[in-house]
Amino acid sequence: MFYMEIIVAILLTMAFIKYFWTKKEDQYQTSLLANHIESSNELKKTLAMGLYLRFCKEEEDSISNYSSIFLKQDPIQFETFAAEIMEKTRGGSTWVTPPTGDFGVDFEHETEKGLFLGQVKCCQGDLPFDPIALIHSNMVKRGAVGGYVITTGSFTPAAYEYAKELKVELIDGVKFVESWLGSLRKAEKEIKEILPDLV
Repeated sequence: MFYMEIIVAILLTMAFIKYFWTKKEDQYQTSLLANHIESSNELKKTLAMGLYLRFCKEEEDSISNYSSIFLKQDPIQFETFAAEIMEKTRGGSTWVTPPTGDFGVDFEHETEKGLFLGQVKCCQGDLPFDPIALIHSNMVKRGAVGGYVITTGSFTPAAYEYAKELKVELIDGVKFVESWLGSLRKAEKEIKEILPDLV
């Protein structure tokens, strides 16, 4: 009987060591992948293109040609997605405006610093200065402290020039993907704090 207890104790100890070794190896691989994503501009550009394809407006018949594993949503849902990312990464609270009659403001972001207004564009190309002018005029009208123009693509040189000193942050697809990844890291950190033994 004594030998049987020793054998069981040894087996349990080995299982315990194997469990923690496997957990540590999984954490290492996850960390390695996360670091690669963080440092790879090419991967961020691919993810930005994926966001464009996920949220771009298309005819109903072309959507049926996509694989069933793909996420497909419309540009209006991109507004909610972008607002949630801004809220998770920068704090405060967001409110997505109704799709019609919003005068170019897709969401409002109330922070400790004050009100920020956001416009979201699901585009495959580079945005001109027009959306920046629209969000800036709304900022002036509403007394907002800042604004964002977020796109899956990028901005023209004229748009960047126009935005200088307007307190309108231009967030291109790569920068938005970085924010999205940041929101995922923040959520993971919060889960680890709440449930440290499960993660």
